[in-house]
Amino acid sequence: MTFRYARHTSDLKKIERFYTKLVGLEKLGGFENHNNYDGLFLGHKNSNWHLEFTSSHEKPENAFDEDDILVFYVDSEVEFKEIQKTLDKENIILEIPKNPYWAKNGIMISDPDNFK
Repeated sequence: MTFRYARHTSDLKKIERFYTKLVGLEKLGGFENHNNYDGLFLGHKNSNWHLEFTSSHEKPENAFDEDDILVFYVDSEVEFKEIQKTLDKENIILEIPKNPYWAKNGIMISDPDNFK
């Protein structure tokens, strides 16, 4: 089984930069003007999952909830520290998760659409 999480956005370029430069995902592909939608696939090669972001002339009606978060697990402490260093360099503000588990065991940041 392959997993894809798809979400509509108003700015694919900002989303691509955020998830590739700050989170460390790879651009796996994309499409333009497919039934009036543009899209972007992000993830890691040879994984059975990826994120899909789409945009169109219709603006997204996204509504974030503090308990609905996208969680990435890193493979090592080195990878975690590299991400932290990149976030510091980019002046990304860390947020406090609502769930105490994530407050203790991770870091939370907002993407360009204000999703965590």
